[in-house]
Amino acid sequence: MKRIRLTVAYDGTDYCGWQVQPNGVTIEEMLNRAIRKLTGEDIQVIGASRTDSGVHALGNVAVFDTNSTIPPERMSYALNQRLPEDIVVVRSEEVPEDWHPRYQDRIRKTYEYHIYNAPVPNPLRRRYASYVSFPLDVEKMQEGASYLEGEHDFVSFCNVRTQVEDTVRTVEKLEISREGPEIVIRITGNGFLYNMVRIIAGTLIRVGRGFYPPEKVQEILEARRRTEAGVTAPPEGLVLVEIAYFS
Repeated sequence: MKRIRLTVAYDGTDYCGWQVQPNGVTIEEMLNRAIRKLTGEDIQVIGASRTDSGVHALGNVAVFDTNSTIPPERMSYALNQRLPEDIVVVRSEEVPEDWHPRYQDRIRKTYEYHIYNAPVPNPLRRRYASYVSFPLDVEKMQEGASYLEGEHDFVSFCNVRTQVEDTVRTVEKLEISREGPEIVIRITGNGFLYNMVRIIAGTLIRVGRGFYPPEKVQEILEARRRTEAGVTAPPEGLVLVEIAYFS
């Protein structure tokens, strides 16, 4: 028996998120099917991040155990022949049998939230960016974002259904850039709460529109109440870029 780690990219538009559920097709379900077809084994992958419906990824991580004799580094090629075009295994490799993608001492996740900011929408970006027609002040958004860097209690920036007891997280870097009509919020940290990145994005959009002054972000943090923050931004703008592990 060996444990295989997969790095997975996907367009999440047509899926009900990562985790298997009864009301729709998910990324996890499609991976399980492809692995069963390849190995003949009844396998359930274990994912690192349970992305929501409509959310995309370039570097989500999953593991599974198998008795297959296929070389670990060739698993990606074999699985891609059995997966739909909107799911791709970027890399496959063997890891220790006790290695778990969610329970590592040193981990860093990077997300991007994409906003298409122009008077009219771009139909070619509708699946991969949230559309905002009103002008956004990126400098004010960056000023507001600066209050979120470091270690904080992010309970104001998580869904009320979050079940974790510890809502303290560390945001190592939060940068906002603009190229033409495209604004990208890029955030790196040691972990994120349910809907945390999308709520941060929704709050910073309100700062960019002038509804909140930048310093309001610090007040929201200190209030520790979800009702103080902005709305949860739409899922199509969110991309899980990378999950990095350090020994």
